[in-house]
Amino acid sequence: MGEGYNVCVDLCGADHLGNETRVLPSAIEPERFELVVNLLDVSARRRIRIRVQISETNPSVATISDIHPGAEAMERETNDMFGVCFEGHPDPTPILLPDGWEGHPLRKDFAMGRIPVQFKAVEGR
Repeated sequence: MGEGYNVCVDLCGADHLGNETRVLPSAIEPERFELVVNLLDVSARRRIRIRVQISETNPSVATISDIHPGAEAMERETNDMFGVCFEGHPDPTPILLPDGWEGHPLRKDFAMGRIPVQFKAVEGR
């Protein structure tokens, strides 16, 4: 295995709309959205968590799928659920939501209602 943090264990989004109590280092300006990435260095048995603040007005960040191919699906899911775009992603199409879906269900301002949802079928099943 290569050196460094070579495994992306997890990548997920968070919406902090209305959460003024969260703790960040003093030099970090809080934003509405946050991307949390957990990486693993297998050979050194180390982990690191990276928290990236993402602007509400331009919710985008560079993809890491070119470095960590396993992050590709997690980035697509974060895009579906929170509307965070991953610049340079090889396949930015929805992974969970059906074609034509409007909105991002895990955003705190997403209007909840009794909307019937048909999720995408798994190909080959």
